[in-house]
Amino acid sequence: MPTPTVPAKLPLGMRILYAIPVIGHFARDISRDVNNVFYAIVVLVTCVILAIKAWGLAALTVTALALVPIMFVFFVSITWPYPSKR
Repeated sequence: MPTPTVPAKLPLGMRILYAIPVIGHFARDISRDVNNVFYAIVVLVTCVILAIKAWGLAALTVTALALVPIMFVFFVSITWPYPSKR
């Protein structure tokens, strides 16, 4: 009979992320298999399309408003200067 392995204790940030009810479930799935990210993206896009179909322009506006901070972080991250390697 094989000996069960004891999992290593997770860092505090990972434990907090995994403790969030909905996001933690997806984070655990993605940590097990990276391909789950693509399934999650398809599900999110489908939910947005169905919301736009049900509620119209209001759902599209709320979605765009929610993506503003994400795009801001993205633009800052791609323009952040890297130290030159000389």
